Parts: sequence; structure tokens; C-alpha cells
Amino acid sequence: MPKVDVYNLEGKVVGSIELADSVFAVEPHHDLVHRVVKMQLANRRQGTAKVKGGGRKPWRQKGTGRARQGSTRAAQWVGGGIIFGPTPRDYSYSMPKKMRRRALLSVLSNKLATDKLIIVDNMTLEAPKTKLFVQAMKNINVNGSALLFDSEPNEPFHRSANNVPQVKFTPINTINVLDLLKFEYCVLSRAAAEQLQEVYTK
Repeated sequence: MPKVDVYNLEGKVVGSIELADSVFAVEPHHDLVHRVVKMQLANRRQGTAKVKGGGRKPWRQKGTGRARQGSTRAAQWVGGGIIFGPTPRDYSYSMPKKMRRRALLSVLSNKLATDKLIIVDNMTLEAPKTKLFVQAMKNINVNGSALLFDSEPNEPFHRSANNVPQVKFTPINTINVLDLLKFEYCVLSRAAAEQLQEVYTK
């Protein structure tokens, strides 16, 4: 089991935590990660594209000597519509739970292997201030975009992080592959790391 240092928000080592091999030392499965990302992106699509129909009838049906026409927006007209154009549809689909789980653990394991996973003892600041949050991130050597997880909603810390670009704070139960890949660093509170292991070692 990998043993990882636990930091406080001042950047000092205040302990350590043993991480389960079944969660943080999984051999990466790149194909599954790719497939889960495609699924998540598809599930976020609105699917509201729709071509317009209708338009007035350009002339009466009979008696003009010209071919009958039902609409000025028919496809054969200049500026007309598209034959078999898009209609509202649902792009979402699902994958087996075990595949989604393996992809998530692959990304978490890669974060740990590349020193992009940091564990802190807690996510508590003296006051909900952006300046204090930015300093805390410097203290724990987060030098890029960061995804932060706590075991439960933490409104003061969330307010502190909210104004910082390329930073997202969220409860651990919302963890997903797409967000983990989007952000360079993953910062977990000790409680979040323990909760994550409890869920994924069952």
C-alpha cells in the first residue's frame, strides 16, 4: 500500500496516510478512460438542434402551368431547408458500472504516480478569503489547475476558491473521470481520501 504524506495548508507535513492499492495503484486502462470521457461528453450534449419547416405556399396548386410547390422553404429552393435535417434527440448512453469504476481508478492511480495527487489534513481557512486560499495552494506546491475534494460540502472553503481561475472545489461524491483529466492537480482532504477508499474497496 502506498504511503503518502499529509500536509496542512501551511505546507508542513503533519502525518501520513496509507492508500489502498485497489484504488490508487491500479494499472492504467487508457481505452476505458477514453470511452468514459466520450460517454460523459455525449451525456452533456443538449441535442436540441432542429431544422425549421413550413413557409408559405408560393402559388396556388393548380392553374398556373408551373410545378406544384408546397413551401418556399423546400429543399430544392435557393435558401431552402435541408432534407432529413437534424431533429431533437438524446445523445446520452451508459456504460457498465465496473468499466466506469476502472476508468476512474486508472486516472486516480496516474495522478498519484505522477505526483499530482496531494492530501491535506483538512480544508479550513482562518476566513473565507481568496487571498488566503491562493497562499494555501502555493504552500502545498499546487502550480497549475486544481480539482479539490472534501468529504462534504464546505461553503467557506468553496467561497474562497470560487474566484480563482482553473480551480474547482466539490464534494467527493461528485468525482468523475472528465474533471480529473481536465485539471492538473487533485487535492483531497484526509476525510475525502478515506471516504473514497471506503467506497471503492468494497
